[in-house]
Amino acid sequence: MDPLPPFYDDLDAFRAEAWRQLGEGAERGRSPFHVPALATVDGQGRPRLRTVVLRAADAGAGTLRFHCDARSDKARAIAGGSGAALHVYDAQTKLQVRIEGSARLHHGDAVAAAAWAGSRAMSRVCYGIAPAPGTPLEEGGAYLMPEEDPDGRIGRENFCAVVVRAVFLDLLYLDRRGHRRAEYRRDGDAWTGRWVVP
Repeated sequence: MDPLPPFYDDLDAFRAEAWRQLGEGAERGRSPFHVPALATVDGQGRPRLRTVVLRAADAGAGTLRFHCDARSDKARAIAGGSGAALHVYDAQTKLQVRIEGSARLHHGDAVAAAAWAGSRAMSRVCYGIAPAPGTPLEEGGAYLMPEEDPDGRIGRENFCAVVVRAVFLDLLYLDRRGHRRAEYRRDGDAWTGRWVVP
């Protein structure tokens, strides 16, 4: 039987492990933490759920960053004041992370410029798709995807970086010897954790 992980009975280590996995997920495309599900609420109060690509995770600041198209439903929801919830589960490590917080849309500012500069050319062209994301089509392929642009201009006007400031974490580790679940709430820059029934 595998040994229990060091965070099994340590609240601080459990939270640190979640942020470590998120940070690794932002760097490694094959990690389940690279593609969390994002939930927002639209203007009619309906929940909306989709997968995003995690681009940065800062444990110290308690923030996560992903990118989106300014013309998309998620950009409209965030611009309209929707909070954000993210969920990821890694079947290999048996770790589930749920995050809730505020979301801020960065479009045409320094945060967006830095995120754009750090993006690969093949990712940038997605923001030049026409017509806009979510537009009804007569046929599945009736849209235009531009060629890669080495100068990084195509799609720039549609590019947004979204920064989520986490205020609540719910972590769950599954093990047949006894699951572990903890909740963490943020007050300023400090986190307070407690164990809860899985």
